[in-house]
Formats: sequence, C-alpha cells, structure tokens
Amino acid sequence: MDVVNAGCPGETTASLQTAGAPDHGCQAFRSAFPLHVAYGGTQLAFATAFLAHHPHTRLVTIGLGANDLLVLQDSCASAPNPQQCLGAGLPAVLGTVANNIATIVGQLRATGFDGTIVVANYYSPDYSDASLTGLTGLLNQAIAGGAAPYGATVADVFTAFQKVAGDPKFAGKTCDAGLLNVNPANPATCDIHPSQSGQQLIARTMVRAYLSANWR
Repeated sequence: MDVVNAGCPGETTASLQTAGAPDHGCQAFRSAFPLHVAYGGTQLAFATAFLAHHPHTRLVTIGLGANDLLVLQDSCASAPNPQQCLGAGLPAVLGTVANNIATIVGQLRATGFDGTIVVANYYSPDYSDASLTGLTGLLNQAIAGGAAPYGATVADVFTAFQKVAGDPKFAGKTCDAGLLNVNPANPATCDIHPSQSGQQLIARTMVRAYLSANWR
C-alpha cells in the first residue's frame, strides 16, 4: 500500500479534532518540525478531506488515547496528592477517550469511506507492574468502546507485547524484552516508547487485524 501518514507526536483525541485543544506536545512539534505530510488544520480535517478525494483508500489506522492520560498526569504533577488526583480525574478522561474515538471514526465513515479502520490499543510499559498494566487495560477498554459503534477493528497490541514480555527470562518487563527505547542516560531503563523491534511488532499486529477484518 502507498502510505499517507498524518500522525503528530503528542496528539490527543481532542486535539486531533479541535485546534487548540490540550495536547502533549503536538502543536509545539508542528511549530518546529515538519510532519510526514503537510496540512494546516487539524489531523481529522486532513483525514476526512483525504478520504473524500481518495474513495479507493483501503485502510485507515488510528493510534490515540495514551496522550490523554499523559495530559492528566502532567496536570496532577503539582497536586498535593498526585495519585489521588489521577484517580479522581481518570474516569472523565477514559470517558472522553471513548467518546472522542467514536466521534473520530464516525467522521471518517461520514465521508463515505467503507474500508477497514484499524484502531491500535496500547501495550503496558511494564507487565510486572499490576497498577500500570491495569491502567493500560482501562484505557484499552475505552478505546475498544469507542471503536465499536462504527465497525472499527481493534489491533490487540497489548496481548502481542504481553506474549513477548511474558517469557520467563523477561519476567513481564517490557523493557528487558527489547520492545521499548533504551534510556541513553541509563541503559538499564527504558522510556515508554517502542523500540524498532516494538514498532515492528505493532506493525505486524496491525497487519493481522487488517487481514482478519477482510477475511470475515
């Protein structure tokens, strides 16, 4: 397939639709660096215009939701009790993710696009951390809930990463499994973003989801 990538680092489910909505660095990135494709408005406006002018498009992929949680995390960083702040704000953020993804997929369908839409869910940065993995599961439930009304397929990245990290020699550590970027300042640790191996595993999971959707 010919790929048109409108992604923006730090995009949230709100900022993808509405200019000026809170994001986790997308607008700052756009002001300093070019995206893979150039557009002046929102990512959703670009996507719907593209689909309207390219009716034979076969696949749309979406990866959204985690930055919504990171925005909440940042807003709670200076709270007297950050964990309490996160717990209090989490239900509203999860509801927003579900509603916004449903709106986004609905807008894509409203262009007349009847091809496959694959929405990726998220891996846990550390499957040995029950709290973090549980939070990822809640986010993935919100994503699945938003994808369902308009027939989008969910690519189960969570389980794909879990199978690799679950090897006894990795003990659930996604970092030790080589699926996350190593921290240059401390090679024994990783950040939350996928390494090249992690990216390849996400891509294979997306492909399997696409093939599954088209063999039904």
